[in-house]
Amino acid sequence: MTTTSPASTDESPAAAPPPPRRGSWSTLRPLVLRLHFYAGLFVAPFLLVAAATGLLYAASFQAEKLVYAHELTVDDVGDRKLPISEQVAAARQAHPEGTVAAVRPSPEDDATTRVMLSGVEGVDPGRTLAVFVDPYTAKVRGALEQYGSSGALPLRTWIDEFHRDLHLGETGRLYSEFAASWLWVIAGAGLVLWFSRRRARRKLRGTTGRRRTLGLHGTVGAWAAAGFVLLSATGLTWSTYAGANIEDLRVSLGQTTPSVSASAGGGGEHAGHGAAAGTGGDAAHGVGLDKVLSAARAEGLGDPVEIVPPADASSAYVVRQVQRSWPVKQDSVAVDPSTGEVTDVLRFADYPVLAKLSRWGIDLHTGSLFGLPNQIALMLLAASLILLIVWGYRMWWQRGRGSAFGRPLPRGAWQRVPPLLLVPLLAAVAVLGYFVPLLGIPLAAFVALDAVLGEIAHRRGRRKRADGAVAGC
Repeated sequence: MTTTSPASTDESPAAAPPPPRRGSWSTLRPLVLRLHFYAGLFVAPFLLVAAATGLLYAASFQAEKLVYAHELTVDDVGDRKLPISEQVAAARQAHPEGTVAAVRPSPEDDATTRVMLSGVEGVDPGRTLAVFVDPYTAKVRGALEQYGSSGALPLRTWIDEFHRDLHLGETGRLYSEFAASWLWVIAGAGLVLWFSRRRARRKLRGTTGRRRTLGLHGTVGAWAAAGFVLLSATGLTWSTYAGANIEDLRVSLGQTTPSVSASAGGGGEHAGHGAAAGTGGDAAHGVGLDKVLSAARAEGLGDPVEIVPPADASSAYVVRQVQRSWPVKQDSVAVDPSTGEVTDVLRFADYPVLAKLSRWGIDLHTGSLFGLPNQIALMLLAASLILLIVWGYRMWWQRGRGSAFGRPLPRGAWQRVPPLLLVPLLAAVAVLGYFVPLLGIPLAAFVALDAVLGEIAHRRGRRKRADGAVAGC
């Protein structure tokens, strides 16, 4: 009678895997796993706040249109828009306080004109008072505080500051930079771990418990990883410390963002001295706003545009496009206030490569570049990150044994990495940590703390073994 060997089951002892080859992925995987686990564990609270507030900010663009519909739109679209000078005069009659800092003519048929006033009592010095004027009737429809070049109104400004610094000022900005510094590391490590696992172990159907949570966590993380890396990179470009290092690098490479010369004498150099000023400007200075706008139109500057009055007697008007959505419109011109002639022109096409990438990256991060689809994508990424954090903590809970909550991963993973791989890896981490300090400093602190805890555990183990040996004598 012939016999056949029984089919192997999950309970059958498996053959011992071959020892990992030095320098292979198997030597790096425990190190990547430990980095992903502990970084996710301790950085997750900051990421959770950033994701929740980021979701709110992505939704604030559409909410702003609803909340401030009266100020942003007109009741009836007329046949002809009034000269911009008449609209500004109406705004100044209603609000004579402060100084005209800039004017944004109505960019669409049903949109109002914005007249921005600086130095208004009761308005934060870093903001302006935007007066909204019906371009057909010159009727003032309201006035609201405005912040930033994107023209954020009070609702979006509040959410923006909540996301950026939790309304804690410069100190609060460290939280968002810390989250952005680690997001790409956690996402990248998770992506590498996910694709290194066997396909058979990635099945979700029919699985339960920790394996199902792991499958959900890995699948969503793999799909969203590229978006997380992009958000992290773009968020760091205007952070406090990493952003300053990036700016220094751009300066050294000659890749800074240029600006049109605001000197009334022109000169053709994009020096940009006073280009963004206008705090002391007079909207009716020289040839006036109508001729200035006409000169800018002749240079091809279509809506939406912003007109910045001269900062002083030696300065020119600056007219610049302010469309951040695709296709981006960022051309600008300087117009001599005494003659109405264009003295300098700067095209976005002439920006250095890194300046263009920075502009696109920031606008993509804030949801402006592709409008509503961009904002929906950001909300989906934020929701995905929230789910991943919840699943991550759930896996930590499920990983416990008995009364042990969140059984930790074993130490010593770095000791199995070959020196030929470990040394350049440490050098790369050191360089990266220098340019991204809120990644490098916490990582160094974690390694030092982990080493101390490991040494304490090692000494306790030796003491217990010694005590056991004495007791057995």
